[in-house]
Amino acid sequence: MVPAAMTGPLTNEPETDDAVTNEAVTTAVPATREPLLEVRNLSVSYRTRGGSLHAVQGVDLDVWPGEVTAVVGESGSGKSTTAHAITRLLAANGGIDAGSVRFGRHDLASLSERELRTVRGAGIGLVPQDPSVSLNPVKRIGEQVAEVLRIHRLATRRSAPSDAIAVLDLAGLPDAATRARQYPHELSGGMRQRALIAIAIAAKPKLIIADEPTSALDVTVQRVILDHLQHLTEASGTGVLLVTHDLGVAADRAARIVVMSQGRVVETGPTREILENPRHDYTRRLLASAPTLTTARPRTTVAVPPATAEKEAPLVEVRNLVKEFRLPHAAGSARTLRAVDDVSFTLHRGRTLALVGESGSGKSTTARLVLRLADPTAGHVLFDGADVTTARGAQARQLRRRAQLIYQNPYASLDPRFSIGEVITEPLRAFKVGDRASRTARAKELLDRVALPASVLGRRPAELSGGQRQRVAIARALALSPDLVVCDEPVSALDVSVQAQVLDLLAELQADTGVAYLFISHDLAVVRQIAHQVAVMRAGRIVETGTSEELFSRPGHDYTRELLAAIPGGRHSSAAAVGQPSGGSESTDPIAPEVSR
Repeated sequence: MVPAAMTGPLTNEPETDDAVTNEAVTTAVPATREPLLEVRNLSVSYRTRGGSLHAVQGVDLDVWPGEVTAVVGESGSGKSTTAHAITRLLAANGGIDAGSVRFGRHDLASLSERELRTVRGAGIGLVPQDPSVSLNPVKRIGEQVAEVLRIHRLATRRSAPSDAIAVLDLAGLPDAATRARQYPHELSGGMRQRALIAIAIAAKPKLIIADEPTSALDVTVQRVILDHLQHLTEASGTGVLLVTHDLGVAADRAARIVVMSQGRVVETGPTREILENPRHDYTRRLLASAPTLTTARPRTTVAVPPATAEKEAPLVEVRNLVKEFRLPHAAGSARTLRAVDDVSFTLHRGRTLALVGESGSGKSTTARLVLRLADPTAGHVLFDGADVTTARGAQARQLRRRAQLIYQNPYASLDPRFSIGEVITEPLRAFKVGDRASRTARAKELLDRVALPASVLGRRPAELSGGQRQRVAIARALALSPDLVVCDEPVSALDVSVQAQVLDLLAELQADTGVAYLFISHDLAVVRQIAHQVAVMRAGRIVETGTSEELFSRPGHDYTRELLAAIPGGRHSSAAAVGQPSGGSESTDPIAPEVSR
């Protein structure tokens, strides 16, 4: 496993090299208006079974000190490949074919691996896209941050643990001292992402490459993280290369936007110019595809009329659900975390109930309890009238067939040894549905419905982009035509155009089959598009419920209003173009500080 943020050698002691030193890297960029990073004519390809795949072709971009440059584009457009090529952290079958990557006085494309180790972490910090595969599962979070400080001689072995807690606190991780003692699997997805950010900023690099750094974060935590990155750019002249599919984030935070499609840069320029006067057809399509918070998607495909649905017995009924976890010792005493606290709700066939709230609010834990992937401490879960709270054996297996899960993380949820065809047909094989030919036909049908070509059937998950993997995960969840699908952040890894396709697909499937969705999301604009009912969770409790229209137009709880106020995309007058409500400052500075509430 490679350490998160790729911070240096894999030993606990630092290496030195006379050719490139930390001091040289971090002081090479003078306080002038010269680019901190210059990428010229960058081309990258991957070796595959079918030959060479050209993922990036002739890319040019600059990152300036004290500014954020955002790279946007669809899944598979080459955004992440470009980011990883800059630091030479491509997959084993990838390589740079041409071009230069100038950072200070160094061409990173020509440095040796030993020289690169002194650049990564101290000069360039990387925030990877996926915390589940980037954090070491057998090391505590605090140890992983402390390792960075020790490697770059920024702390002693004695001081590193307390310094690591300070960095975790700076990255917005709540109760940092307790979290530092926990392992990655004990944290929520958003908390793990903040731990990755802490690792990336620990050595105070001059350049931060952030690959979808907020895709797993709720809007309030997202704002905290992005505010911190903004503070770094303003206070210390740090440059940020922000890879994102969230056009609202790019609109709020970037001085410049680089638009990529099919491995090429199709448009680049100042943020306001790109948003208000896009020149390329592809850029215009991206902006048109962004979900809107102010206008709901017309639900012409709702399967069951609301009046009829509400009169029927619910498919899922949750009564007074409680889930408690034991936390590590803190301040000399053991602690119990009540992650789900007296939660009750119902979900009818053909309906979508969205659970929204901050990271750690209990959304995903509630979903796992409904699916019986975890045992509740108290309360009951009824599925189609039957109490499944303690389901075992045949009853549990029947529930597995009728209720499926679309996981939040497309990297960790797909078996890397399987082909895509095997991934999608695995549920069919497990329940002995059809023969090999019919299963393959079903897999092709599902791939088509999630906008993937049948040619990916023979490929492995590692050969797909994050968004493509998530579409495969959605196809797998739909293979058995379930009655209930729990969608745990199912579109958080998708660009806006594919996101729109998937949301349309989910609506069509609901119309065709009457499937019910329990939809967990931190993206309120997405929730506005898909949900009939919304339940807002905070600290394990539901603080407000209502129809989607009521909650977004007339929120009754202060916390709900806080969530709505934190939606990105309101800093430019063209915010409506990226599907977000206008508001906030009309400052011409695209990274101007937000007005405090």
